[in-house]
Amino acid sequence: MTDDLLARHRAVLPSWMPLYYAEPLELVSGSGRRVTDAQGRSYLDFFGGVLTNMIGYDIPEIREAVERQLATGIAHTSTLYLIRQQVELAEKIAQRSGIPDARVFFTNSGTEANEAALLVATNHRRSHQILAVRNSYHGRSYAAMGVTGNRNWSASGLNPLQVAWLHSGDRVRGLLARLSADEQVDAAVEDLREVLATQTAGDVAALIAEPIQGVGGFVHPPDGLFAGWKKVLDEHGILFIADEVQTGWGRTGEHFWGYQAHGVTPDLLTFAKGIGNGFALAGVVGRAEVLESVPAISFSTFGGNPISTAAGNAVLDYLIAHDLQANAARVGVILADGLRSAVGGLDCVAEVRGKGLMLGVEFVRPGGSEPDPALTNRVFEAARDGGLLTGKGGLHGNVLRMGPPLTLTEEEAREGLAILVDAIRTAAGVAA
Repeated sequence: MTDDLLARHRAVLPSWMPLYYAEPLELVSGSGRRVTDAQGRSYLDFFGGVLTNMIGYDIPEIREAVERQLATGIAHTSTLYLIRQQVELAEKIAQRSGIPDARVFFTNSGTEANEAALLVATNHRRSHQILAVRNSYHGRSYAAMGVTGNRNWSASGLNPLQVAWLHSGDRVRGLLARLSADEQVDAAVEDLREVLATQTAGDVAALIAEPIQGVGGFVHPPDGLFAGWKKVLDEHGILFIADEVQTGWGRTGEHFWGYQAHGVTPDLLTFAKGIGNGFALAGVVGRAEVLESVPAISFSTFGGNPISTAAGNAVLDYLIAHDLQANAARVGVILADGLRSAVGGLDCVAEVRGKGLMLGVEFVRPGGSEPDPALTNRVFEAARDGGLLTGKGGLHGNVLRMGPPLTLTEEEAREGLAILVDAIRTAAGVAA
């Protein structure tokens, strides 16, 4: 029984691990873009395990790749031995990264990937000063929390790094929200110069930034902002780390990596989530000169293990063979345009934003920009009642987040859109 499982969960797991929904779900099976709960009800999944089940559920090519590896009897060797699956995946990722002379280091999660990138950058520059972006999220470990600009996700105020903060791309509220896209880029670049001059000792190690902020509610800056920042960074020799944990692998539709919308190439790129399609797989890619900056032996016991990299190879091959980036662009337009047309004009909807299959709807109290997390939660629950699973986020908990599998069909997009529009209008008390 789900109720019994919930009681057992609360008895042995910490209270700071949240559970979705007033009546939490136990998902027991899945196929394609649909999952089934312990009561036998089916849902269309628009959140994909927090953008992790990128190809969907029960995909034969991925299952068979993992089964072939399991059949060898080798689930783990450690990276003290050669791992063919790891080398093959690293070759593919290095080639696709856009970074010249790239090296790849595998970890188990996006948190570990970002921690590794910070380790590399601070060693390379011999500095513990980092630039980070307000409203960001980079993980739950010590240094990763230190560069997270969202109080809801910063479990400790202690920090091994010296961090200076830049403005985010928020267009609903904040100092830069009133500006046009070009003006916002100019102001953000001017802000960077002032931060470097006033809040740092000059020898900053790196800037870490998400092309689209995940936990932050899918807030993103105008295209070209990173290019403006990168010009200033290059003047000072400061590295640029693109956190592509949520934006990578073609999810934005228009590009394979989110950073490519800005016409720049990062020094380091972190990846996770979708590449494992549920298996623990993540890592950092960087120029050899930079990634070789670790002055002592370091490795990840389980990072890039034979099972997860077998899955990763199958995921990446499937992604490319089926051109899922193009599908994300095509199907994402159905959702974005449909939402803007159906509910974008409501006075409780501040913004429909995002790219490809990474979309958010921000809810506010009518007549202003005051966040309305209560309405967001009503929409969230109503969508579940209608058979659609979504996510929540944003600095104020007032953004409905959608990150469906990149295999989402046009028919499924329209089905989910209808459920979501009905949930929004019902929760907002708007007549159909």
